[in-house]
Amino acid sequence: QVQLMESGGGSVQAGGSLRLSCGASGHTGSRYCMGWFRQAPGKEREGVAAANIGGLSSYYADSVKGRFTVSRDNAKYTLYLQMNTLKPDDTAIYYCAAHEDFCGDYSWRTPRFFRYWGQGTQVTVSS
Repeated sequence: QVQLMESGGGSVQAGGSLRLSCGASGHTGSRYCMGWFRQAPGKEREGVAAANIGGLSSYYADSVKGRFTVSRDNAKYTLYLQMNTLKPDDTAIYYCAAHEDFCGDYSWRTPRFFRYWGQGTQVTVSS
């Protein structure tokens, strides 16, 4: 059973930065996709960014390209999300998710593709 532990998040003013981390434990395979989703009040959960652990591909939502950077430590099965130039629209609960295979261009942004989920961490950006 894979368990995901998130850290980071918090409250910042618009234009500020935050870094999220997600570590996976209990994994047994060598191919994983790990991603970040977010959900704001009254909105659906949306994919923010993802990366293939053990692979090279990374994926970003158009709304965060150029501002957010996803990185990974393959040896530690850890995914990071560096969020710069934050906007009030980025305010949401951010969830880490993992799937025991690589993501593709469509699956990375599909919540039901991911089997494992973290507990979520709040990100609040004030104007």
